[in-house]
Amino acid sequence: MKVAVVGCGALGSFYGARLCRIGPDVHFLLRSDYDVVRQKGVTIRSIDGDFHVQPCCARTPDGIGACDVVLIGLKTTANDQFPKLLPPLVDSHTAVVTLQNGLGNEEELARLFPPEQILGGLCFVCLNRVEPGVIHHTAHGKVVLGEYQRPPQPRTRELAALFRRAGIACDLTGDLAATHWEKLVWNIPFNGCGVAGTAGYEAFTNPPRHLSRVTCHSAVLTTDILLGDPRWEKLVRELMLEVIAAANALGFEIPQSLAEENINRTRIMGAYKASTLIDFERGQSLELESMFLEPLRQAQTAGVPVPRLLWLCEVLHQLDPAG
Repeated sequence: MKVAVVGCGALGSFYGARLCRIGPDVHFLLRSDYDVVRQKGVTIRSIDGDFHVQPCCARTPDGIGACDVVLIGLKTTANDQFPKLLPPLVDSHTAVVTLQNGLGNEEELARLFPPEQILGGLCFVCLNRVEPGVIHHTAHGKVVLGEYQRPPQPRTRELAALFRRAGIACDLTGDLAATHWEKLVWNIPFNGCGVAGTAGYEAFTNPPRHLSRVTCHSAVLTTDILLGDPRWEKLVRELMLEVIAAANALGFEIPQSLAEENINRTRIMGAYKASTLIDFERGQSLELESMFLEPLRQAQTAGVPVPRLLWLCEVLHQLDPAG
């Protein structure tokens, strides 16, 4: 099986490296890390045991060619690169699997390829890229895999089996859209509040009109800080319940108990920085559209009041380095 990994940051490198260990023909499409990975490979420092792999490396998709599986680990802010990066990797039998956060990624892929070729993978994992070609895996790792707009197929089960052979816990979902909302229950508060917290609690609860990174007076808030401060923990929980209410209004049956389950699971992560926090510290564009603004629009369309999510979007929009 020939696999291409597009977007070889922490996420793509971790899962691509896992697959490398069991023998598939795995190709990393690389930009800035090309020279390092080509020479030194990829090192995973993991709670499950460290390991090193030497994937095939390419600078351009034409250097890889058509594949059986394409794994997309790009930030959603780079989705405008889909038409340039993906067509050389995809033919009529290719499974195109987006591992990206938020809403709307499968829909963007469906503008380029037949819907039946598209899958989504929801990754429940704590990872950071600590240097080129080096990934630190601190907790979790499960992938929930689903087909776009249809139930699991034989192909879906084959992919899940491949992931499991690579040591990746993998479940299937019969409703990919619902599973996206379930993940947003965690992503929205911990990614969002972690960045919004740099402007202080008061700015989040009553955002000023002209907030900027210059006004930020503290570091990003890691998960342990958010759950260690009663004020932030309350806001995290309230945001979770708003997301759950929006999902249920849209027809997805998500129990309110998922909020407490997420909070309890997060307590074991320690001082974890979610991906949006790292982007913010690096001065990179935040994944506002897929992870925050589209969920907000869908909640408002469904007639669900989400005042905390609305405030969060306003603060993040003002803090976004992309401005």
